[in-house]
Amino acid sequence: MGHRLLEMLNRWRRVLIVVLHVPLLVAMNYTALWLRFDGKIDSDDLLVFVRWVPWIIAIRMTVFAAFRLYAGLWRYASIWDLLNIIGAVGTSSTIVYVVSRSTPALAGYPRSVIVIDSVLLVVVLGALRLTRRVWREFYCAPEGKRVLIYGAGDAGEMIVRDMRLNPFYGYEPIGFFDDDPAKRGRRIHGVKVLGGRTEIGRIMADRRPDTVVIAMPGADASTIRSVVRALEAYKIPIQTLPNLRDLLDGTVTVNRIRTLAVEDLLERSPVRLSIDRVRSLVQGKRVLITGAGGSIGAELARQIGALGPSALVLLDRYENGLYTVATELQAGSASGALEIVVADVTDQQRMDDVLSSHRPQLIFHAAAHKHVPLMELNPCEAVKNNVCGTRIVAEAAAVSGVERFVLISTDKAVNPSSVMGATKRVAELLVQNLDRQRSVLYTTVRFGNVLASNGSVLPRFLAQVKAGGPVTITHPEMRRYFMLIPEAVHLILHAAALGTGGDIFVLDMGEQIKIADLARNVIRLSGFIPEDEIALKVIGPRPGEKLEEELVGSDEIVVNTSVEGIRSVQPRLGPDSDGFPSDVLALVRVAEAGDEQAVRKKLQEIVPTYRPANGDVITPRGGIQLGGPRARGC
Repeated sequence: MGHRLLEMLNRWRRVLIVVLHVPLLVAMNYTALWLRFDGKIDSDDLLVFVRWVPWIIAIRMTVFAAFRLYAGLWRYASIWDLLNIIGAVGTSSTIVYVVSRSTPALAGYPRSVIVIDSVLLVVVLGALRLTRRVWREFYCAPEGKRVLIYGAGDAGEMIVRDMRLNPFYGYEPIGFFDDDPAKRGRRIHGVKVLGGRTEIGRIMADRRPDTVVIAMPGADASTIRSVVRALEAYKIPIQTLPNLRDLLDGTVTVNRIRTLAVEDLLERSPVRLSIDRVRSLVQGKRVLITGAGGSIGAELARQIGALGPSALVLLDRYENGLYTVATELQAGSASGALEIVVADVTDQQRMDDVLSSHRPQLIFHAAAHKHVPLMELNPCEAVKNNVCGTRIVAEAAAVSGVERFVLISTDKAVNPSSVMGATKRVAELLVQNLDRQRSVLYTTVRFGNVLASNGSVLPRFLAQVKAGGPVTITHPEMRRYFMLIPEAVHLILHAAALGTGGDIFVLDMGEQIKIADLARNVIRLSGFIPEDEIALKVIGPRPGEKLEEELVGSDEIVVNTSVEGIRSVQPRLGPDSDGFPSDVLALVRVAEAGDEQAVRKKLQEIVPTYRPANGDVITPRGGIQLGGPRARGC
């Protein structure tokens, strides 16, 4: 019976509101008359009131309908509704005044009563709507998660307002904490600013929240990290809002709250570059990606596939990753023909055949061995894949008429201490040499660790946390540059568009982040307390690792480009022209022969800045020549 009554009331809600306004208008007008004459209304004034009541009702109800006072939901009453009420009452009162002065039969209606009636109506109509909203927000709201909000600014205000207006979200704001002393003790929508980060212990003990929301879309990573550190001793979920760059409409609502991620703790904001400038580079072109089954290669395939290439050729020697990305693109919206090639970049005949048959105009060479400790154990394989593979593909590109060739390199190629880094530096030199000899535009892109890529530290940390720990770190002071997979691919694509030949591009990556801090944050964001529930264990640096990486070598200088965040690396001195071809061929021969010691020595000769962690540096003989005749095979 009660449910049917509610349904009927909702159905006839607007009619009921209109009907209830009639006695309200009569009551307010009589009250105004009573106040005007101090509670002593004589018969003549009462007669005027009776004569005027139908006109008052007709004029006000018509104007109220025009101002849509009957259409609003009172539970969402706001300043806009109050202004609307003032406008409706003011307009109707003006009409009443004009009618009272222009109609002799209705003469005698006191002007002061019109003013008093108007004030009473604004107060009563506004109070009715506000009372409904207050009742809904403070007395009818169901209990939900107790939320402590960091940031008593505009975003925090909008979040609390949305929680109040929409209790079905299941959040109950219990307080703010903010580092601005001027805000402490103040209230926003009835929610008090309790203190700052330094008082988080007291606040947590007093309020016992179920979750913490960081409501500062413009906060930098260091601020967010400090909040995470302040909450490290408490097993409580931490949530946040999208960054301001993602809030394009500036609207902050509860449904935009998301779980804090490791990406939010990067030393800098992730670079987001406009893709429009590279669309013309890719659109309608045939594009080949080597190493397409890896993390970078797969993301390249996704982004390039959305830019309208006429054909997208995905090449990898490992079919599992290749199959996964190909299936994803085939099921998605990638434009152009999709061609899948299983091939090894170190097989020269196979690569000649692939490029001859597919005739790519753009090549992104992402195929490489990248795992530093494994390559220290297998230096010959590092040379075969990273040096020989690069040379074979790059030279085949020149023969088959490729327009642009982009080499994906690494910060580990800078003053390398590992075999992997040294081989990637040789690959960079090979590409720079070919650019001077061939018609193809050869470009190199160099960047740091890619967060969450295959074989990177983040998946390992997550797996160790899932297993209950310990989370292993190599050294307490180990630091690395980090970037996201999508922004790494943005850099590659923009470098391809910016390149004029022989370039090496790097991303302005801010400060390096300590691996130990990353490990602690992964543990904390997984819902555990570092070194209490999940232990940290130092296992010592692995073969070939440096404590800190570099993006620019001691023999290089950095020049800004036309794209913010992307810089060009240039050698301080031009390369010498003696010895390089024979040195590379000698490196290849000792790698094919499996002579690991000779490989390391030869890498030191070719790359003067190579400083192996466990050996003496050999002084390079002669200079470095970038070029020479094409060798068959590796």
